[in-house]
Amino acid sequence: METVRFDELNIAEPILRAITDMGFEEATPIQVKAIPIEMTGVDVLGQAQTGTGKTAAFAIPLLQKINPKEKKLQSLVLCPTRELAIQVADEIRHLAKYLHGVKVLPIYGGQDIVKQIRSLKAGTQIMIGTPGRVMDHMRRKTIKLDQIHTVILDEADEMLNMGFREDIETILKDVPKERQTILFSATMPKPILEIAGEYQKDAQLIKVVKKELTVANIEQYYYEVKQKNKDEVLSRLLDIYNPKLSLVFCNTKRKVDELVEVLQNRGYFAEGLHGDLKQSQRDRVMNGFRNGKTEILVATDVAARGIDVDDVEAVFNYDLPQDDEYYVHRIGRTGRAGRTGMAFSFVVGKEAYKLRDIMKYCKTKIVLQRIPSLNDVVNTKYDKIMDRVRNMVQEEDLTSAVEMLEKRLNEEDFTALDMAAALFKMALGTENADGYDAVGEYFDFGDTGAEEGMVRLFINIGKKQNVRPGDILGAITGETGIPGRLVGTIDMYDRYTFVEVPREHARDVLQAMQDAKIKGKVINIEPANRK
Repeated sequence: METVRFDELNIAEPILRAITDMGFEEATPIQVKAIPIEMTGVDVLGQAQTGTGKTAAFAIPLLQKINPKEKKLQSLVLCPTRELAIQVADEIRHLAKYLHGVKVLPIYGGQDIVKQIRSLKAGTQIMIGTPGRVMDHMRRKTIKLDQIHTVILDEADEMLNMGFREDIETILKDVPKERQTILFSATMPKPILEIAGEYQKDAQLIKVVKKELTVANIEQYYYEVKQKNKDEVLSRLLDIYNPKLSLVFCNTKRKVDELVEVLQNRGYFAEGLHGDLKQSQRDRVMNGFRNGKTEILVATDVAARGIDVDDVEAVFNYDLPQDDEYYVHRIGRTGRAGRTGMAFSFVVGKEAYKLRDIMKYCKTKIVLQRIPSLNDVVNTKYDKIMDRVRNMVQEEDLTSAVEMLEKRLNEEDFTALDMAAALFKMALGTENADGYDAVGEYFDFGDTGAEEGMVRLFINIGKKQNVRPGDILGAITGETGIPGRLVGTIDMYDRYTFVEVPREHARDVLQAMQDAKIKGKVINIEPANRK
């Protein structure tokens, strides 16, 4: 589609000034299609994903219809989550920057309803809310819907997925019949079309396939894994590919929190994003991800809507998505702006059938890969260090460094090769340069932060699972047969535990505990990172 500037779309001058302040000149495809049609006052049924610019696509025509002098509710925007409601309200406020007298109010659960009522009484023209809280105000008769001329349903499919259909229909029945109804949805399942048919009049369909829905620039792989090994496989892939920024998708908020804790304990710069976060926390996490302070963002599908960062190099489907289309949305967050991206999916057992459905839906091939061994991880680090060494030798003046090393070599009783090997091992960090393979096959545990003669082990279970130190001790002695008096310090936290065992028994403990259960839960046990 040919690019169109905002000043070509017949937008009011105050809104145009605000758009300029926001740094935008060219309209996105959904804005080019939707804005002129919406300005005519007809109903619109739009299919577009988050990140296409759809908020401005409905907000700009909406603001042009608002009468600032009329201090009554004139428009209602329904959103599935409080995070999206706040986000939409912020964008509308920015667009209304020079429209004096226009008041925008987000309302959602978890916020003091008395404060919301006070703001409504002060005169609000545009209300952005979640269906449940809007219904709450309707029951309390704290909002009047009789002057509303525009209703917008944003991410309608997500609202239906969250069980809001009845609330939405009640709200639509209560607003004036003579109104403009605009519905945006990433997908168009039957329930959405039913709502459109019932509550819209001759709606014009607008469909924009976002550029990220094409997966041509994305290398897609999958790994057949056991549930308990996902953390280890993810760590190995992160170490081998070393993406600048990566997104990891989980299906539940609990798993996001658990995985973030695991990654942080392994030394990665990871943060989580899900619906339970306060807006201030969400802003902090997103700012950290955008500026690179956070390298790994772990998120749920709903929380990830609105993430628009071009430098994401890899997407990991830690959990396969529930919906085929979500797979495309997820991986489309990499491979942008002409770059090549990578997408990795973890498949457990019968999920292979689900992956087949995804491939059929996407009309793409997702290639099975062998899980990299820890030898692969170490060898990859070797290769990266050698590349840096090669570039330095070829491109930099090393005269002074050579003179210093020659002087030292003449004074010491070792060779240049000895020195190079030592420096090489230092560059690898505390990783075991001898290499190791499958979990439990460790030749050298390195420094795990334990007392001398001991190895510190990490177990992914803690106080939150009602586990006590005695349970950990009993499992180790019961599975391995080593005397309890040989087991060292046991440090318990909410979701994980550190335990020290004698170095000579560490390998046996790891092997024996691989299939062990504590309090009926299958555990994951591995050497701890040095603290």
